[in-house]
Amino acid sequence: MCVIRIHFTADDLARVRFAPRPSPVPELHAALMMLGSPEPLFGRWRHRLLRSLPRTVEPLADLAPGGVAPAFLDVLGDTPDEGFTLIRSARPEFVRAGIEQVYATRPAPPWIRALHTGNADAWRTLGRAQRSAYQSVLAPVWPLVQDLHRAEFARYALTVTEQGLGPALTALAPGSRLRDGIWEWPLPGVPGVREIRLDGRGLILRPTFHWRRGPLVQDQPDRPAALAYPAGTGLPLTPPRRDPTDDPLADVLGRTRLALLRTLDEPHTTTDLARRLGVSNATASTHATALRTAGLLTTTRTGRSVHHTRTPLADLLLSPPPGPDDRQSPTRYTGRGGPALPGRDRHSTASDTFSDRSPPP
Repeated sequence: MCVIRIHFTADDLARVRFAPRPSPVPELHAALMMLGSPEPLFGRWRHRLLRSLPRTVEPLADLAPGGVAPAFLDVLGDTPDEGFTLIRSARPEFVRAGIEQVYATRPAPPWIRALHTGNADAWRTLGRAQRSAYQSVLAPVWPLVQDLHRAEFARYALTVTEQGLGPALTALAPGSRLRDGIWEWPLPGVPGVREIRLDGRGLILRPTFHWRRGPLVQDQPDRPAALAYPAGTGLPLTPPRRDPTDDPLADVLGRTRLALLRTLDEPHTTTDLARRLGVSNATASTHATALRTAGLLTTTRTGRSVHHTRTPLADLLLSPPPGPDDRQSPTRYTGRGGPALPGRDRHSTASDTFSDRSPPP
């Protein structure tokens, strides 16, 4: 049994935050790692994607031999372009260290060695491979990922508001516990204890809807640690085909409360809300109270009038998610030297980075 232990200081507990939007590049890496998983439950999903992956993705297999990828790929970013730019801006010594890490026992291909010298052709090869992988694997389901993330964000916010940070954290990882400033996350797999010390940097929480194993931790010096945890119902994700009036937030808040929030594009009284929603004043008041407790609306009294107003958190939940503007035409993948897996050696514990290191269940 492996145990991940995340050590919080008082400052860290004040700096825990939930990513307001999904990050395309690490979600892409999670999908590519699951693409190499032997688990039969994902066989049809894997088979479909492997048939559609373009040849231009093949260099990712060179970059991640045996499913081990260099740490300079561990980036966030709100759009594909932002994430790929962060990868390209990695310091040469960081790129070289990452390449030496994954090619410690074998010679790296020439184009891989050329990355840390800043060779433009090598970086174009990597950028083209990652963009092609994104377009084929993630772009078709990105709207669904955005919807799922918004619902997960709302669920977390409600738990924090109603129960506090501790229960909200442990709810993300069934079987985990927060005690004496240490979040312990037991995982079946290789034995050992993996210690992550935040030391005041804080922690960013991010759900991932492709990775189905343990947490993925991005832990680089002088940056907040980022933890991606498996969320949702599991693979396969398929492009959404639903009534456009459906909203995943309704599953979290309830349709009446969601409609109430949408009505508050300007302040309204309880009577106004009841009339617009077609419910009684008492029902409207009950829903407003629940949303106020969750931090999604505020109530102010002016004389004999009571007005309800949405909070910035509610505006964030209701705003349409920004779609990545990086759209390129898909091509085809044949695979060379194993699947393209921007991951880490599952048995390595020497460093803590995004793609590492979550032992298999």
